[in-house]
Amino acid sequence: MYGLFEDENDIFMGSPESKLMDIMFNANNDVVRFDLTNFIRRRAAMELVLEKQLGEDYDDKISRFMGSDRDEVETKMKSLCIELMGEIVSKSE
Repeated sequence: MYGLFEDENDIFMGSPESKLMDIMFNANNDVVRFDLTNFIRRRAAMELVLEKQLGEDYDDKISRFMGSDRDEVETKMKSLCIELMGEIVSKSE
């Protein structure tokens, strides 16, 4: 499974992050704006949930988690890039 996320095994030659940027800069502007707005809205909702559940110091807890579970965070980040790419590409066809 991890091979899908690695540059040297990627059939498209590039990281999910770099491919997402390529797609965002080349896809229909309205589609990118729509999906990016939805992504940010979802992030805002998640931060509000975390703040309500963990208190105002939720950002410190996130930072600690990012440090202690770095590989898991990187894998999730790549997965989210692929998901967002799929959303943009599927609406651009």
